[in-house]
Amino acid sequence: MSDPFPDDVNPEDWEEARRRADAIREFVRRRPNRSTVEEILELATVLGVSQATAYRLVRLFRKGGAVSALVDRKRGRRKDHHTLDKERDGIIRATISRFYLKPTRPPFSRLVREVQTKCLAAGFKAPNWRTIKNRLESIDLQRRAKRRGETSIVKATTPTPGELGASQPLELVQVDHTRADIIVVDEETREPIGRPWLTLAIDVFSRMVTGFYLTMDAPSRLSVSLCLLHSVFDKSAWLKDREIDELWPVAGLPAVLHVDNGPEFRSRAFIRGCEDAGMNIQWRPCRTPHYGGHIERLIGTQMGAVHLLPGSTSSNIAERGEYDPKLNAALTLREVERYIALEIVGSYHQSIHSSLCRPPIAVWREREGDIPLRLPHDRMRFWLTFLPEEERTLRPDGIHLFNLRYWSSALSADVGRTKRRLLVKYDPRDMSRIFIRRPSGNFIEARYADVTLPSVTLREALTARRALLAQGRREVDMRSIIRTAMAQRELVDDAKRKTNASRRGKAAGSKSKGDRNGWGSLRGVDSRQPVPFVEDSD
Repeated sequence: MSDPFPDDVNPEDWEEARRRADAIREFVRRRPNRSTVEEILELATVLGVSQATAYRLVRLFRKGGAVSALVDRKRGRRKDHHTLDKERDGIIRATISRFYLKPTRPPFSRLVREVQTKCLAAGFKAPNWRTIKNRLESIDLQRRAKRRGETSIVKATTPTPGELGASQPLELVQVDHTRADIIVVDEETREPIGRPWLTLAIDVFSRMVTGFYLTMDAPSRLSVSLCLLHSVFDKSAWLKDREIDELWPVAGLPAVLHVDNGPEFRSRAFIRGCEDAGMNIQWRPCRTPHYGGHIERLIGTQMGAVHLLPGSTSSNIAERGEYDPKLNAALTLREVERYIALEIVGSYHQSIHSSLCRPPIAVWREREGDIPLRLPHDRMRFWLTFLPEEERTLRPDGIHLFNLRYWSSALSADVGRTKRRLLVKYDPRDMSRIFIRRPSGNFIEARYADVTLPSVTLREALTARRALLAQGRREVDMRSIIRTAMAQRELVDDAKRKTNASRRGKAAGSKSKGDRNGWGSLRGVDSRQPVPFVEDSD
């Protein structure tokens, strides 16, 4: 049994231990080598202990014993001592293993009932619930939690001594996905269409967000690639297109991408694209979520901001209460994207980070000049590497993709001369152009066959096509699709203006009504002269 810590001993016992220590030290000083039986008996009388205990304490002090070793031990059984017979002890332990330590998580009261029933059936006296609880608590807490699937306890009891860090900007960038805690509405019907997926990337050194991508589709190689493209290139045009005036100075290739083991991060195309650009991929060890702590905390911060929006699903059902996210949903995917971008560049980058004790943008600005900006050697090649792709047959009138037709004069030499399907790369954020790999292996850019048509996203194009089909128009042409997409965009913008104007009118009407009911109108009153307050005599 180990000696107690000094702070754990009550004052009376400690004073007695000190008295014994002084007596033994003096005894050892006067008899440094050997002592007689009579001398030991005399010391035992002074200490108030037996002869055997006096011998033991003297040996302890000759070896450098401590005062805490002289504190009186409590009488009674050891803490881990069990008096239950082997038969009932075996029943308790077997029932805990086979009945209680299961993912179904039966309560402790059911365990007690199960043990007592089995003991009575076997002809033994039922054990007390305290005995069962002692056996249960003798099993390691983490082992119990793993068997019962209690992930929060497993996480709380798992040591995480390692720390993932970086010594300079873009040395290590973490990427991960999350289902956004908000329901978005369709741009045309304003009906709820579901929760989008958010892909985020963060620079571990500065905690700057390097890029993100928001989509209604589940995580895939496409969402990872578009997030990476957003991270690497300058974002000035992207911000301008969304009418955001704040700066987002992060750009450049990361040295290492730190990702989880999802299939989108294991695809051959993604791995080779990263290797070709000189980016190393580092996968997290399995079942070690703390290795992704930086990106997880960033996701939590962004979702905290999203929880303030109409249509938020909150982080759990209990917090939501009677709030109906679908009924209150009001923002489209494009509006949520702009909101998140504003939150990142206007709030998160400018606020003091708890780990850095400084704003992330200040840390980035301080160190961005220390390393050369590493951009892809061939920007177009890098961009094409990560764009999604399809295979299409070259027709005499061009390439047909998602019911849109594209043409380039460079295709004239290949029409009718190749039967191979050509690889087509496209950017779903801008369907006004695609990139086609000719039989020679070179990529060429192809535009809408009708160059007067404006740019739309792939989602807008597909939505417009569904709208036309719903109207019974089976003969779909490219001009109608683009015209419909633009009409829908104008309808949404006009609807917003009308709604805002109507709400402002209602607010003004409510204020006027309030003036008439009780306070009267202030129109014509000279507010420069204070009106004396006269207390009602009643």
